[in-house]
Amino acid sequence: QVQLVESGGGLVQPGGSLTLSCIGSGFTFSNTFDNYAISWYRQIPGKVRELVAGISSGRGSSTTYRDSVKDRFTISRDNAKNTVYLQMNGLRSEDTAVYYCKANHGTAGTYWGQGTQVTVSS
Repeated sequence: QVQLVESGGGLVQPGGSLTLSCIGSGFTFSNTFDNYAISWYRQIPGKVRELVAGISSGRGSSTTYRDSVKDRFTISRDNAKNTVYLQMNGLRSEDTAVYYCKANHGTAGTYWGQGTQVTVSS
């Protein structure tokens, strides 16, 4: 019932910027979008999916980033729009991957989006 849809991926040159969006739907009155912690993961073919950034439930006052992106990426959420964003600046070739968003709630469960391709190349 809960669905997550990512968008905003594409081809960008090294040093460029891109903003990904993840829009959620299908939430209930007891477990609304803002009750979920949201994370962005990425995966290169043949490699393990890795955590990129995370944001806490509610107003998203707490965020976390993997070391390689912490000074370049920013995760944020707009609960009125059921949307989480990942702003990516200073993109590098090694950022090339399929990016997925994940919504997690301790009791309501975990949901994944379908992924969006980000390619950083000159």
